[in-house]
Order: sequence, then structure tokens, then C-alpha cells
Amino acid sequence: MIWRMKQVDRLVAYSVLSAVLMTWLLLVGLDAARAFVSEATDIGKGNYGLGTVTVQIFLTLPRRGYEWFGNAALIGSLLGLGTLAGSGELTALRAAGMSKLRICLSAALSLALAILLVAAMGETLAPMAEQQAQSFALQAKSNDVAIGRRSGGIWARDGDTFINAKQGTTRQVDGVREVRLADVRVFEFTPQGQLLSIAFADSALHRAGEWTMEKVRRTEFGPAEARSTTDASKHWKSGLDPRMLALSIVQPAYQSVNDLRRNIRYLQRNQQDASSFEMAYWARLLWPFNVFVLVVCALPFAFGTLRSGGMGKRIFIGMVVSIAWYFLQRSFVSLGAVYGMNLALATALPALLLIVAAVVYFRRAS
Repeated sequence: MIWRMKQVDRLVAYSVLSAVLMTWLLLVGLDAARAFVSEATDIGKGNYGLGTVTVQIFLTLPRRGYEWFGNAALIGSLLGLGTLAGSGELTALRAAGMSKLRICLSAALSLALAILLVAAMGETLAPMAEQQAQSFALQAKSNDVAIGRRSGGIWARDGDTFINAKQGTTRQVDGVREVRLADVRVFEFTPQGQLLSIAFADSALHRAGEWTMEKVRRTEFGPAEARSTTDASKHWKSGLDPRMLALSIVQPAYQSVNDLRRNIRYLQRNQQDASSFEMAYWARLLWPFNVFVLVVCALPFAFGTLRSGGMGKRIFIGMVVSIAWYFLQRSFVSLGAVYGMNLALATALPALLLIVAAVVYFRRAS
């Protein structure tokens, strides 16, 4: 009996994993093709050519694979079980005494290792490759902005002025994109390369078409002396393009858990809003749990339609469940952020509610 159940698990695992892999490759490929067409409109800017676009999109594949795996796991699981249903094997398993819960767990457990591997890729390869892709594209489009590594932060050039920021964030406020730089250092040089001044600022904010520096300490160097001044707030006349800076800032959703934790601590220490980083942090930390629960709990609700429907119907069911899950989770997380709810609980709550609904279903089905 034990050997027989192992053979059954292999049958379900092969059908599910093969369908998930094909679905995953298709979704990632379509997303990469869409991004390629979008990026191709920028060909001709600086040294940005067809080869640069190709390399950039290739570097974003790990991040796209991480983002699309949850949808691929759900749709592929439906397709895999649907294949077994169409050949009559699913009916044979039910007639042999396997419950719906047992079949669904067998399908989900076959994906457990794949979920962990993709989660590891999302924490290591994906953030590194995404940063390389942004740096590669920016260097081709503009000579004024470069992305540093680790503690280097963001480096930019405005004529004979060089700017360094340890951290940058961007957000939409009333439909207008704001760019905020933290721990800013501004180095002014003469055309001959002599240092004229150094300015340190806690932050620099671009809003309404102008830059404003806060808590500025500036030192000017003369032929025989140095003079220092301090200002609580100061307008910064700079031609630095905030749109290019916004592109150089790695979005919270693309950062690893360690980077997100470090940014959260930094923002909280400086009494700044860290909610966007906290939402991304818990979404990444709970990603394996959410994907596993979604696959286990979503399959039973479509169980009765697997045999009667074709591939198109299964794909449609998977898309509907994926879209509904996406909006449900986003709604809970957004409401949690607005009303000061614990973001870990807000992120996990949709999965917990889905577990409760699945338990009720399986009890009635049994």
C-alpha cells in the first residue's frame, strides 16, 4: 500500500510539475517579450541599442520568473490535474479511495521544492541581476547617473558637480512622482578638477520641479582657507534629472529580504515612512507560504470542473483565481497600512481565510 501511494504521488507530481514548468516558461516569455517591445522604443538614446536591450531583458528574467511563479503554479496545477481528469486517471484515483484533500496535497507537495528553489532565487540571483540590468541600461542611456554597489549608493553627475546618495526612494504623491535622496554628498569641482566645495545633507527632495536639501552643512574651499555654513533647508539648483534617478532606484518589490530589513531600520531610525518597504518585506518573507496555500486551497474549488472542461476552461479558472487572489491580498495589505494594522498579519490574513474556507469545504466533501 505504501509503495502504491508513492507511485500515485509520482504520477501526480509528473503531471503537475510538467504543466507548471510549461506555464511558467510561457508566462515569463510573454512578459519578457512585452518588456522588450516597451524598451525598444528607447533605442537610440545615448548608446542604448538592440544588443543593450537584449542583455537588459535577459538580466531581468530571474526577477520575472520569481514574480510569475505563483500564477504559473496555480494555473499549471489545474492543467496538470485536468490532464489526469481527461485521461480518466483522476477518476480512478478517486475510486481507489483517495480523497480530494489527498490529491490536492500530493499536487502541492510536489511543488514544495520548486517553491523553495524559486524563493531562494528571488532572494539571491533576482535582486543582483535586476540591479545589474538597471545599471546596464542607465549607463547606456545616460552618462550622468550610475548605480553604486553596497555602501556606494547612487552616484550622479551634473556638469562639474558630483552627487552621492546612500539611499534613494521614489513614490507617487497626488499623481506626481517624488524622488527623495538620503545621506547626500555634493562635490563641486572647477573645470580643472580642483575641489570647490563639499555639501552634506540629511536628505534631498525633488518636488514641483525643484530640489530642496534638508539639514545642509556646506564647506567652501578658498586659496588659503575653508568656510563652513549650516542651513536647515536650502534650495538646490541642479540639472539632475529626477526621472533618471527614479529609474536608478531599485524598487522595494525587487529587493531581497536583507536589503529591505536594512532599509526599514534606516528609515525608522531617521523617523521616515517605511511602510512601502515593510509591505515588500512581509510579502517576500511570506511568499512561499502564500504560494503553497494558494495551490492547496484553490484546487478543490475547481475540482468538479476539471473533467468536464477543456484546457481553455482550466486556464480561465486559474486566471480568475489568480486575479482574485492578487486583488484580495493587495486590498488587505493596503487597508492594513492605512489603519495601522500589523503588516505581517495583513499579508498572511488572505491565506489564513483561504485555509478556513478550504477546511470547511473538505469537511463537507468528506
